[in-house]
Amino acid sequence: MQLDFEKTKKLFERYKLPLARSILIKKPEQLIKLTKKIGFPLVLKISSVDIIHKSDINGVKIGIENKEELIKAYNEIINNMKKRRVKIEGVLMQKMEEGKEIIIGVKRDIQFGPVLLFGLGGVFVEALRDISIRIAPVDKKEALNMIKEIKGYKILEGIRGEKAVNIDALASIITKISNMVLKNKKIIELDLNPIIVNDKKATIVDARIIVES
Repeated sequence: MQLDFEKTKKLFERYKLPLARSILIKKPEQLIKLTKKIGFPLVLKISSVDIIHKSDINGVKIGIENKEELIKAYNEIINNMKKRRVKIEGVLMQKMEEGKEIIIGVKRDIQFGPVLLFGLGGVFVEALRDISIRIAPVDKKEALNMIKEIKGYKILEGIRGEKAVNIDALASIITKISNMVLKNKKIIELDLNPIIVNDKKATIVDARIIVES
């Protein structure tokens, strides 16, 4: 069973995980009013326990710059989901974050328990399979080793004049996730993809948690 947005948000708050500021829009009349709380540019994405990969089914709209684009994006997402007949929890409104995309995942192995994965997110994780893996628990030192182990670490250090990303912020997320899945044994799978990291912070912008039903 996949956790819905509200339960995921509460779980992350308990473990002080940096989820992007998100507002769940359940009615179209909330759109303009609640936009003022976040500000442009925005991202809209479908919230549904029936969907695994939102972008694969046109359930995500990024770079929304004004009210006209916002209304159009919302209507397109809702109409598309209605055609697919999925259960719609609402549409998530998020502030557009900028930085490198990272993935952190967990799968609970019958023999070893929670196994953590770290790698470059977005298309990189499927195209390159450049990842590091550890068995929980993972402390700060081991989390840093996970990050430095991938071939793409040079990208995170900054290339061609780019600033290095906040490695400590990524390591903090890894250790908190390790602690969370060890204490919550019903979590059998977790996918944070992407986490957006820049030189200042790391922010979880999309999360999927599967628990025992």
